[in-house]
Amino acid sequence: MARMAENLKKVEQLTERLSQVMAHRTTHQPALDGPNQQLFAKAAQAYMAEAIQNPAKLMEHQIGYWSQTVTHFMEAQQALAKGKFEAPEDRTGKDRRFANPLWESHPYFNYVKQQYLINAKALEQAVDAVTDMEPREKQRLAYFSRQIIDLMSPTNFLATNPDALERAIETEGESLIRGVENLISDLEANNGELIVRLADESAFELGHNIATTPGKVVFRNRMFELIQYSPTTKKVHETPLLIFPPWINKFYILDLKAQNSLVKWVTDQGYTLFMVSWVNPDSSYREVGMEDYVDSGYLTAIEKVKEICGVKQINAVGYCIAGTTLSLTLSLLKQRGDKSIKSATFFTALTDFSDQGEFQPFLTDDFIDGIEAETKDKGILPSVIMARTFSFLRSNDLVYGPAVKSYMLGETPPAFDLLYWNGDGANLPARMAMQYLRGLCQRNELAEQGFDLMGHHLELGDVDIPLCAIACETDHIAPWKDSYRGIQKMGSENKTFIMTQSGHIAGIVNPPSKKKYGHYANTDLDLDHTDWLNGAAFHEGSWWPRWEKWLKKRSGPQVSARKPGENGQEILGDAPGTYVAVKANR
Repeated sequence: MARMAENLKKVEQLTERLSQVMAHRTTHQPALDGPNQQLFAKAAQAYMAEAIQNPAKLMEHQIGYWSQTVTHFMEAQQALAKGKFEAPEDRTGKDRRFANPLWESHPYFNYVKQQYLINAKALEQAVDAVTDMEPREKQRLAYFSRQIIDLMSPTNFLATNPDALERAIETEGESLIRGVENLISDLEANNGELIVRLADESAFELGHNIATTPGKVVFRNRMFELIQYSPTTKKVHETPLLIFPPWINKFYILDLKAQNSLVKWVTDQGYTLFMVSWVNPDSSYREVGMEDYVDSGYLTAIEKVKEICGVKQINAVGYCIAGTTLSLTLSLLKQRGDKSIKSATFFTALTDFSDQGEFQPFLTDDFIDGIEAETKDKGILPSVIMARTFSFLRSNDLVYGPAVKSYMLGETPPAFDLLYWNGDGANLPARMAMQYLRGLCQRNELAEQGFDLMGHHLELGDVDIPLCAIACETDHIAPWKDSYRGIQKMGSENKTFIMTQSGHIAGIVNPPSKKKYGHYANTDLDLDHTDWLNGAAFHEGSWWPRWEKWLKKRSGPQVSARKPGENGQEILGDAPGTYVAVKANR
């Protein structure tokens, strides 16, 4: 007890350091913290109207809640009255948040858990009972209500978390000291914004144990560095391959380590591979727009690859937002009569935003207005804002679960390359962010009336070259059915669509050696997405070989392998380059 008291005193002393961090916290627009109060006011008004018009329905919900609560209390009392320190029968089902056996056996923890789940169900029913609301507003209400439910889980509080209490006793309070130190460290790293660190950042070094595929930086401008990877075969296909990764994140998601590196695998198949590594913008990029990414990014990179390889055409890949922008670029090239792109591949790319899916709560005017005010103030949309938004789409896995382990259990985040990459974000230029959010996401201009850029009216129907699209079955960022719908609207007569198992990252980073996720294929893209899937054939294993077989047909004959720096080409440094190492403004 003496040791425990000493450590708890140290925890109290750390609060002074915590106060200092919070006193110097970098502020952001309040609108980014949640919906405006009108949403909840409308929900309350609609709920009251329902109570007046159909009181029986709401009373049924209330009486059901009362009955469950009183029954729960009586069962707990009866269990204790038997003279045994045990919980009543638990019929709540499995939930991985409550894995500790004490949630089942200990009367106190079991009572707290069961009542929390009863309360959560009652709140969900209350939201479901609201009928006099626009569907979009109802969806937002359900989302933010779920955030409140997840936040209030007893696992998120020390007094009601048996894992944290047991760890504190086992370590005589040391776990609490480590936890508060972890909390302060995360706050200091983000200027007072609470972003839970998901990985041990000290465990990775770019170019040493992550992003290690050999290559050279062969071009650099204000927007990107161009990496040419060293060949691993004596012969390569004549047509080079250029990958445009998303500039919301860093490119090395495709080159984490040798075992799961798409970059290494592609070079091993005999391709001359180039990668764009985007700049991580600061406030000086305030006025950089989508036109700059297309002109100084895509078009410049395409010309440099053609020049280096001495070819007239290349194959291109666009991942996520880079796939969206690749479609803009292809429309522009079509209108200019430029045939530089021989074929295009889209990784989890959205071009039709008519169904905004899980992002709908963040694409209403109150939230986008808050982002616009934030970008006007800072010149960028800070990475921390985007990271937080993405994380709360899976709050138990990416926020509360890691927070409990780090701050209450005092654990060091794992040395996990994927989570390290996830925390190594990038800022977005102010102008570009608003063009994307307003024009493409909110108004869905590209898929509907067309998107005006660089003096052209760009449309999906202009995209008429051979294309292959890969979407992911459980992708919550770019749902596969929405990706499929955008591909359907493109003008190409030669389309291939593949749906892989898993999500936005794991579905793409799925090497054949793992033999983990399978994929679906169906050549009939005239069907709606449900019929397409019903008629699709399932194939075991990675989609990579299927795509490579498609790519090979469009990559020309074999030629001698090209090495970076041949023919007097200037070498600016080793892969992974310098832009990728720049941390986002926090």
